[in-house]
This record gives sequence, structure tokens and C-alpha cells, in this order.
Amino acid sequence: MEIRSTTDEDLAVFVDTLHTAFGRFPETPGPDGGGVWWAALEMERNVLAVDPGGRPVGTAGAYSFELTLPGGTVVPASGVTAVGVLPSHRRRGVLSSMMRHQLAGLRARGEVLSVLLASEAVIYRRFGYGPATSTRRLSVARHQGAFAEPRARGAAGTRDPGPGPGSVEVLRRADCGTVLEEAYDRYRRAQPGALSRPHRWWALGAGQPPVATAPRYVALHRDAHGAPDGYASYSLDGDTLTVDETVTTDDAVFADLVRFALGHDLVARVVLKHVPPDHPLRHRFADYRAAEVTQDTDWLWVRLLDVPGALTARGWFADGELVLDVDDPFLGERGRHLLTVRDGKADCVPTDRRPDLSLDVSDLGSLYLGGTAPSTLVRAGHIHAHDADAARRADALFRTERLPHCLHWF
Repeated sequence: MEIRSTTDEDLAVFVDTLHTAFGRFPETPGPDGGGVWWAALEMERNVLAVDPGGRPVGTAGAYSFELTLPGGTVVPASGVTAVGVLPSHRRRGVLSSMMRHQLAGLRARGEVLSVLLASEAVIYRRFGYGPATSTRRLSVARHQGAFAEPRARGAAGTRDPGPGPGSVEVLRRADCGTVLEEAYDRYRRAQPGALSRPHRWWALGAGQPPVATAPRYVALHRDAHGAPDGYASYSLDGDTLTVDETVTTDDAVFADLVRFALGHDLVARVVLKHVPPDHPLRHRFADYRAAEVTQDTDWLWVRLLDVPGALTARGWFADGELVLDVDDPFLGERGRHLLTVRDGKADCVPTDRRPDLSLDVSDLGSLYLGGTAPSTLVRAGHIHAHDADAARRADALFRTERLPHCLHWF
């Protein structure tokens, strides 16, 4: 079996092989090649697995993204995608060969980490990826959706004061120009765990709405000065209004956009996709049970390619030291690292000191963005703490000011 890189001339066979692997048929692209989810594929970054007879039997790709880390640092990140093996060639090592080939290529590019969305959660941990962010879908019955401000100390009541000083403008997706692209870019630079959306995606309508050009309405929120500071992309099916994504890092703006959705005529239920698990929205409702969690799932998975490089790239919010013994069985590597944090910056060097924590590289991926506490994985039996205080010290060190969240689909 051969694993080879692809070029633009391989696009048709790459897309056909991938769809065959999943038992699907590709849609028809538009005249410019856009309007389909794979329109933004970077063919120079993809690979094909070819059997001895010359038939393509597997695919794997990667997008060029930027990932926002705790502390606001932005780093390059390869978004692994389009991974599939024909049903006739599974359990023959095709996937492992492609992933090993791909990881070597990502390292050669000098990147410290890669990310993916896992179609099946049991597959990618063995390749060193760990679930690093999660996301929720909420369903709100309109008749239960009244807001009530939290009772402040000394306040007399809990009546909802209504929307803030900004305003909401309703646009069609097709008429939004670059306003969504610009609003998303501001959001993703402020939100740990968020990925960039390159201009190519917006221009080609690749991905899912609102990047895709499927008919959508957009509730565009403007601040008191008229500047856009958030949006919600939505559609109406029967009496259910579904919000594809709500983009803002301002909790008050988020609440105003939800108010808008709940106030829409002829709507009995509002479904909100991609709500951060720690978002205070549910506490906004007079009836805490108004927002039902209908999905709570992993989203972004992280794989560290360069442990010292990745740990020194992110920001830190507590001082301390940890010795991490990191095992990478897929690549046959093991390293012991002394992580020292002072004033928000980290130093990470090899050491022969006794470890505080022993862990798999996939578990370090889960910890990396701050979405999972080390003590949680100690309790789960994934991480071994070598002394009684190690998990507590690790929790304090990996803690972040804002939990990571990603809503980009790729």
C-alpha cells in the first residue's frame, strides 16, 4: 500500500473515495466549485492511500487554521478532516498508516498541535488525540422563556429589565457581505478553543451555515454606537426556530440575541446549537428548567505534536511547577518534562526528576485548553498522580480564566 500526497487534479477521486467510505453520494458543486462542504479542501495537504492495484482506498486531509489558546495566544493548527477508509479495506492498517504519515508531515511543518472533530469517539484517542472542548444544544419552550435578572444584593425584585442599549437588525444571509466574517474573526480571537475561518471558506460557502450559503436569516447585534458585536444565524421550520450559532463573547449580547429568538412570531420552541457548557444563559430564565439540554457532546479534539512547544505557547494563570511523564505510544515516544510557570509564561525542559503525573499524550490534549481538570482524569484512571497533592497542584496550574469553546465545523 502506498500513501501519497494529492494535487488539485486528484480532487474528484479524493471526494469520490471519501464519500464511498461513508456510504454517501457527493452533492453537485456550483459553477465556481463552491457551495459544498469540501469546497475549501487544501489538496496540497491531503493524502490518498492506494492499494497495490492502484485503487484509492483511503483519504485523509488537513486544513490550515489558527487556534486561540488560553491567554489569547493564537497559533497555527492543522484541522484534520476527510478521514475515511473503504469498507472493503478496513482492519488492514490503512488508517494507522495514513495517520502516521500525516503526523510526520504536520511535524515537518513545525506545528505544535493538530485538532479534529471525531466522527466516532473511540477512534482517535489511540492516535494521540484527546477531547478538549464540549458544546451543548438547548431547547427552550417559548412559553417558559421569560427572563429574570439575578437578584443583586439589596435589590427589591427580579423583573427582567429588557434588552441592553444595543439593537438587533435582521438580514438575509445572502445580503450580509463581510459583516459575519469580520464579527466571527473578532469573536474567535477572544475565545480560547476557537478556530479561525479563513476567507476562502466564506467566499466558497464551504462548511455548514452560516458559512455555507444555505438560506438563513441573521440577527445582527449592534452596540450602542452601531458597531456589530455579535450575531445569530437561524432558520424556521414549522413552529421551531433553530439557531445555528450565536457568535459573541459578551454574555449580555448573547442574552439579547436569545431574547430576539424567543420573541419571534409564530414560534413555539427555540433550539440553540453550540452553547458553551458553562454559559450563564440558563440562569437568566425565571424558570431554570426552561432550557432543556438536548445534546451535550465533545467537539474539538487536540493532539500535541511538540509537548514543550505547545505548553510554552499558551498563557497560564497561576505559578507553579509540575513534572509530566508523557507517553506517546502511537509514535513510540516518551518524555519527562519539567513545566515551570512564572508570571503567566511557561518554561518546559527535559528532566530526570520524579514525575508528579504520568499520562498519555491524548490526556494532555484534553487538559491543554483548560476544558478538563487534571483531577478529573486522575479520578477516571487515565492519569496517575505520584503523590496525594499532585492533582490539586495540576488543577491550579492548568486552570483558565475562560473555559474553551469551539463551534466551527470542519
